[in-house]
Amino acid sequence: QVQLAESGGGSVQAGGSLRLSCGVSGGRSRIYVMGWFRQAPGKEREFVAAISGSGDSIVYADSVKGRFTLSRDNVKKELYLQMNSAKPEDTAGYYCAADQSLVQASRNRREYKYWGRGTKVIVSS
Repeated sequence: QVQLAESGGGSVQAGGSLRLSCGVSGGRSRIYVMGWFRQAPGKEREFVAAISGSGDSIVYADSVKGRFTLSRDNVKKELYLQMNSAKPEDTAGYYCAADQSLVQASRNRREYKYWGRGTKVIVSS
């Protein structure tokens, strides 16, 4: 069973930076398509960014493009989300997701089978 564990959340002032990490354990030795989603209180979970298994294809939500950078280290089995120029509207629980069947990065949260428990990000103005 694949397990995902997020870390790196916390509080930051607007304009500041945070780096989220997601560690992958369990499952077969296989590279998964992975992504980050976020959910603010009272709102649906929304797409943030996703990356192909090789890392050569990355897609971003328009709201974070140019500010967030997604990367992965397949040797360490970790996924990273560098958040720069943070805005109060980035405040949310951030969730790591992975799927072994996807062949390309997907924006659709329903296509991901495995999910972490989330890490909270608070951006104050």
